[in-house]
Amino acid sequence: MEKYSGILLLLLPILMSFVAVSLNAGYANAAVFLPPEDKPLVRHYYKKLNTCANVEPFVQHQVKLYWDKDKTITAKLLKLLYADCMVNGCDASVLLTGPNTERNSSKNARLDGYLLIDKIKKVLEIRCPRAVSCADILNLAVRDAVHYAGAPSYPVFLGRRDGVESKAEWIDYPSPSMSWEEGLAYFESKNLDVQDFVTLLGAHTMGQAHCSSFYDRLYDFKGTGKPDPSMKRSVLVKLRNQCPKNSKNDSPVYFTEEYGSNYTFSNKFYTKALAHESLLRVDQQLSYGGDTGELVNEYAKSLEQFRRGFALSISRMGGLKVLTGKNGEIRQDCKFTNKNNPNIN
Repeated sequence: MEKYSGILLLLLPILMSFVAVSLNAGYANAAVFLPPEDKPLVRHYYKKLNTCANVEPFVQHQVKLYWDKDKTITAKLLKLLYADCMVNGCDASVLLTGPNTERNSSKNARLDGYLLIDKIKKVLEIRCPRAVSCADILNLAVRDAVHYAGAPSYPVFLGRRDGVESKAEWIDYPSPSMSWEEGLAYFESKNLDVQDFVTLLGAHTMGQAHCSSFYDRLYDFKGTGKPDPSMKRSVLVKLRNQCPKNSKNDSPVYFTEEYGSNYTFSNKFYTKALAHESLLRVDQQLSYGGDTGELVNEYAKSLEQFRRGFALSISRMGGLKVLTGKNGEIRQDCKFTNKNNPNIN
């Protein structure tokens, strides 16, 4: 596919200073704006309303205190935001506790980062009572955590309100063994596109996958009783040592040892895909699709292109099916709806 000459700037009014992504002709229709909303989110929402003018510095301070002690918080918060936005929109429903909630589902058993969100909420309730939604807090905390890890400090559009229900049955995460076609179809079903699909999976650079997520690639690919032939032999041997056959120990393995163990934002995820060293099948599959492969090559060559693309795509994900205006509520405690909060009389 022929490249457009130069770099096309994918602009939002606020993002224009750093969102520049070179596009291939094959995926020139990649979305360039946040998903449309009847009542769009806005920059400096709480400052404009004079309800919590310093919300961003407050959140940033709490995230920095936590991040300095535990770098894993970046990956945890990213996973938490994905679990929230991709299931029922960015309404903080994943934070609600109780029977049959998303949070209580076995599919979310490994989600973490709740304690930091609760801490931030407590601080904000003292400074700005009943003003800032848990959904906005989560999006701000993710931005700050990934920035400390090396991503750009992209602007977060605010004004989300919190959902008042959460159902485990909503969870529809795709299999880590899916093809790139299946993965793209899932993202498109959420109103995201090929650029978002390839870019957001790049967050795997900072995380870990458990052996069960890629066990089939090591021992029984597509029911053949053999390993995935696309995996580099040296990687296969190493992973088999880390994930022995028939072992009940579902150990975590870093997506990228060089950067993952330090939880550093990098484009190593893409170079590993090109070298056939990916853990998950879906990650490896990105290099095989036409449009997805072009983006993998682009990001592998330029960390700065990935940083800019990431700023756009995570902002787009953060705008999925948001509640605004009179919809939803501002929770006093992120774990409970106000109606079910035992601390509210």
